[in-house]
Amino acid sequence: MADVVQQRAGVTVLVCDPAGPPVATAADALDLIGAAFLGAQVVALPASRLDPDFFSLGTRFAGEVMQKFVNYRLRLAVVGDISAHLAASAALRALVHESNRADHVWFVPDLDALDVRLAAAPR
Repeated sequence: MADVVQQRAGVTVLVCDPAGPPVATAADALDLIGAAFLGAQVVALPASRLDPDFFSLGTRFAGEVMQKFVNYRLRLAVVGDISAHLAASAALRALVHESNRADHVWFVPDLDALDVRLAAAPR
């Protein structure tokens, strides 16, 4: 499956292929943002495509990626099981908790959970 633009809960979402290229640099994140500019409001990125540095907050990579999405006014949904990363880092748990309370970056276990968040979010 290639990255595809879909309507999910009435919102245009770029659903990224789990087998797509890894997001390991800020330029990789900008590539996704550029792809989303074809009309998507949200990028649903499988957690498996994120470089492990994303989950190690000391690298500042997560903040850099998240800030790029905020700057371009696109929502980012990290989709997938990140429980192993959460178990290893209290700081990451706090980041995920706070992100999920806001409207720009969400961490969800699957696309069904994303649909629920999208349906409840302000437009």
